[in-house]
Amino acid sequence: MSLLICDDHKLLTDALATLVGLDQELSLTGPPVHVPSEAISIASAQLPDVVLMDIVFKGNDMTGIDATRQIKEASPSTKVVIMTAHDEDRLLVEAMEAGASGFLSKDTAAQEVLAAVKAAAEGEVLIDPATLTRLLAQVSREREAQRDALNLLGDLTEREREILQLLAEGLRNDGIAGKLFISPQTVQTHVRNILGKLRVHSKLEAVAFAVRHGAITV
Repeated sequence: MSLLICDDHKLLTDALATLVGLDQELSLTGPPVHVPSEAISIASAQLPDVVLMDIVFKGNDMTGIDATRQIKEASPSTKVVIMTAHDEDRLLVEAMEAGASGFLSKDTAAQEVLAAVKAAAEGEVLIDPATLTRLLAQVSREREAQRDALNLLGDLTEREREILQLLAEGLRNDGIAGKLFISPQTVQTHVRNILGKLRVHSKLEAVAFAVRHGAITV
C-alpha cells in the first residue's frame, strides 16, 4: 500500500516515515511533504493508495481540505485521511464533503495511525459512529438553512437584486438612485422590501446574507 504524508510538523512526519519504513505492508511515495501544493502534485503523478493530510498549514493559504478536494479530483481512488489537532465540526464537515475517508487525532499512537492507513486503503471509513451522527446532523441543518435562504432570496425581484448588489459595492441610497435613474425614496422603498423579504434588520446584514448564500458577489 503506497502512502503519502503531508503535514508541517516535521518531527511527526519523520517519526511516521520511520515506522512506515519498518512495515512490510506499506511504502512511502517519497519523503513526507510539508505544504499541500506538493501533496497535490505528487498524488496526481503517483496516485497513492492513501494520503495522510493535515488541515492547517502555518503560513500557507491553502488548507488540507482544499488539497483533499484536488487530490480526489486527480485520483478518485486515493483515500485521504485527515490527521489533525483541530476537531471543530465545521472543519470536519468540510473535509468530509471534500472527500476525506476519515479523521485521526494527532494524539493517536503511531502504530494506530498505520493501522488506520491500512484500513482506509481497504475502504474503511475512519470515523466513530457518534461523531458521524453529529456531523451528518450538522450537514442536514446546514442544507436546510441553505434551502430556506434560497427560498427567501428567490422572492427578491430583479430590481431588488440589483440594488442589493449595489449596496454590496458600497453605494448609498443617493448613489444607487443616480445610477438607476430612480428617486432616493424609491430606493428606500426597495431597501425596506429587501429587509422584510430576507428577514434581516439592516443593509449590512442583508448584504452579508446574500453574499454568504451566493446571491451576489463582492
